[in-house]
Parts: sequence; C-alpha cells; structure tokens
Amino acid sequence: MISLNIPKIRCGGCVASVEKAVLSVDPAAKITADIPARRVEVETTASSQSLADALAAAGYPVQEN
Repeated sequence: MISLNIPKIRCGGCVASVEKAVLSVDPAAKITADIPARRVEVETTASSQSLADALAAAGYPVQEN
C-alpha cells in the first residue's frame, strides 16, 4: 500500500483525475481517496515514484510527508 499526500485534491472531479493518472501507470491499482485529509492510498505493484510522476504530469503533485 502506498500513501500519497496530494494537497490539490478538493472534490470528486479531482479524485477522478487522480484515479485516471494512477490507472495509467497500473490499470489494476485499487485507489482509496480521503478528500478532507488530501490523501490517497493505492494498492499497486507500481513504484511510488512512477505514481508521483504520473500525478505531477496530471497537475496533482505529491507532497512529501
């Protein structure tokens, strides 16, 4: 499980964009979003760096803990 802090998540539309970016890296990923906490948890075989790169390209950069 990879936990990502994504400060730009503000609504369901943001979550949909984040899901699309994650699924472009790993189509089998399972994604759970917590909008108020600005956190996404991903069950994936992909690396956290590849997810961070895809999210940054989609306009949702990951913030380090």
